[in-house]
Amino acid sequence: MSTESPDLKIAQAATLRPIEEIAKKLNLTNGEIEQYGRYKAKIPLSYIQEERVSKNKMILVTAITPTPAGEGKTTVSVGLTDGLNRIGKNAVAVLREPSLGPVFGIKGGATGGGYSQLIPMEDINLHFNGDFAAIEKANNLLSALIDNNIYGRSRNLGIDPRTVKWRWAMDMNDRSLRHVITGLGGKKGGFLQESGFNITAASEIMAILCLAKDLPDLKERMGNIYVGDTFSGEAIFAKDLNAHGAMAALLKDAVKPNLVQTLEGNPAIIHGGPFANIAQGTNSLIGTKMGLSLSEYVVTEAGFGADLGAEKFFNIKCRAGGISPKAVVLVATVRALKYHGGVKKEDLQKPNIEAVEAGLENLEKHIENIKSFGVPVVVAINRFTSDTEGEMKRIVDRCKAHAVEVAQSDGWASGGAGMETLAEKVVAAAETCQGDFKPTYSLESTFKEKIKSIAERIYGANKIAYSPSANAILRRAEALGFSHFPVCMAKTQNSFSDDAASYGRPTNFTLNVREVEIAAGAGFIIPITGKMLRMPGLPVIPAAENIDIDEKGNISGLF
Repeated sequence: MSTESPDLKIAQAATLRPIEEIAKKLNLTNGEIEQYGRYKAKIPLSYIQEERVSKNKMILVTAITPTPAGEGKTTVSVGLTDGLNRIGKNAVAVLREPSLGPVFGIKGGATGGGYSQLIPMEDINLHFNGDFAAIEKANNLLSALIDNNIYGRSRNLGIDPRTVKWRWAMDMNDRSLRHVITGLGGKKGGFLQESGFNITAASEIMAILCLAKDLPDLKERMGNIYVGDTFSGEAIFAKDLNAHGAMAALLKDAVKPNLVQTLEGNPAIIHGGPFANIAQGTNSLIGTKMGLSLSEYVVTEAGFGADLGAEKFFNIKCRAGGISPKAVVLVATVRALKYHGGVKKEDLQKPNIEAVEAGLENLEKHIENIKSFGVPVVVAINRFTSDTEGEMKRIVDRCKAHAVEVAQSDGWASGGAGMETLAEKVVAAAETCQGDFKPTYSLESTFKEKIKSIAERIYGANKIAYSPSANAILRRAEALGFSHFPVCMAKTQNSFSDDAASYGRPTNFTLNVREVEIAAGAGFIIPITGKMLRMPGLPVIPAAENIDIDEKGNISGLF
């Protein structure tokens, strides 16, 4: 019996257009792109045109609090792009690159699904064009230079190893690498130090790549990475180690956005891949501006629920790039609402209108949050075959009660044809948008005031508790002159709270800030809440066990 998923069979049966044909839809010629084989290319940064960026329309796709398997934001994003093109709009999808951690773990790839996906799917999901590898190498080069400086004598900066928080990076889920001891092997092995690994998507290098304006800005941000302190308390940055030039050199190609296509032959730009529960959760600013330079509509997404990806999209990315979406698509599914209504994962396929009703409070909170940014919202019900008309109607009725437009999303089963109604409603919403978004907090506020604004206004918390370590690092960040930084919250994606088992719309809870990291190169601080980890583990039965390749190079089991 074949282990191939229906999604893979659809992708393999699709007609891949030569990348030159896709480039022409963006008014780029073959000589203006850097081809990676017949079906992939990179676009030079010179094609970003700021005057066009401000004139064209960006649509953000986000979601309610997801089930462990996700709710199909990428499927909706790809389908909406095809739908917009079908109704006569010039649209491009601008999305994140997949991390191998989820691909080999539990969630699978990140190219959409059914008839709303990106191709060549296998190439995109498996270390796409080497970008993640370059990010990983730049991260680990800095790790090696730090260790070498501590070990050296003639040019030693006097770095106190106890203050170094910089960690190694690897694009794989491996819980055994969360905390490690380096420097074993006697005098020639360096100094013993506590260290560990972050998954590449959670690294500061990834965050920097996705917020940089261009290569010079990328290099400058690399130099601004905070490494630690000397024994006398002086701050040390990557530029003090002369690390930033070589790090940026490793990223000379990774900084360029990647061009691929949808199943329907529409252009898609994929670039960067930070997680939204432990990083900013959106594709690169360069990729977004490239899309806005080349197309009338850009459909982009923010990871996990709107309390994470969308909040960071607005308060971090849009601020950094001077951009603002014209509409937000909030993806909801019947199964997720039943999950938030108390139904167990194994029973989500069974009809249960009462559970949908109970779970709607989660959708309502996300609608409330999106409205707080002052941008029109359209709810997309991403339909699954097990959904009933009664369950769907209950969602539609609740959206209408909140004066929110809603449409069914049938991209998985029907491609762009199943997304035309949603596309029309999104265009109508975008045309009503007046002005730019409203941020959740002022950059002039203190760090604790910023965290309080997010915790209370977006999550619904009524109290915040800080560990002594978190308080100490916040004071250090302020002393270093970083008070104007935004905050990038690290929180479970499974709940508005920091408790992954607290479903629905929790209230009257305490948000626990366990520790804080300073990401000076990225330009934000990272409050880490609850039990959040920056290196995931694999499930009992990882997806990798079902992936195989035959003698002809055909891959099976990848979804």
